[in-house]
Amino acid sequence: MLDTIINGNNITSEGFIVCLMASLVLGAVIAAFHSFRNRYSKNFLITLVLLPAIIQSVIMLVNGNVGTGVAVMGAFSLVRFRSLPGNSREIASIFLAMAVGLATGMGYIMLAAVFTVVIGAVTMALVAAPISETKELERELKVVIPENLDYAGIFDDVFATYAEGTQLVKVKTVNMGSLYELIYKLTLKNDKQEKQMIDDLRARNGNLEIVCGRIPEKTESL
Repeated sequence: MLDTIINGNNITSEGFIVCLMASLVLGAVIAAFHSFRNRYSKNFLITLVLLPAIIQSVIMLVNGNVGTGVAVMGAFSLVRFRSLPGNSREIASIFLAMAVGLATGMGYIMLAAVFTVVIGAVTMALVAAPISETKELERELKVVIPENLDYAGIFDDVFATYAEGTQLVKVKTVNMGSLYELIYKLTLKNDKQEKQMIDDLRARNGNLEIVCGRIPEKTESL
């Protein structure tokens, strides 16, 4: 069932069309798996659809030709990604699309299809599983207070109400030393109470600046 449809180095027009259509279909399937419970851009989904077909075409063109293969490898080495670095899931989707393109380029269409379905199903299962759900509740909190307030334990009662764990990671002076900026890392008990927590902190710090947001994703990258 998983045998190649390409015999030796002979590539027919029919075989190329079959592999190309299979690559495009599997690319669309990969894009659908990637969009499951994930933030994405239209351009990235288009890339996932086209990438297997591009890789497949290159593999079929250099099939059995060492010199052409070396030239293509040199050309690919000049390619630089001009977009922002992707997260771990985007990188995995790109590698999956490349692997599928390699398989279809060698004629192993059924193998590519099975590989895509299995990896996609495992990805969806892991995304749906309650693994590290606390990450969604983690926040980086920046609170500005007047210099005449003692910041040690000043918000402990507020954090005890709305957060499961809180850590003061940095203190620095701002506005020429007239204010303190406190930077906390905390885990909310309920993200729907985030506004109420900020309101309680504003009442405590004299309505000075407060910034609350998710911990930057770049700290989770590979």
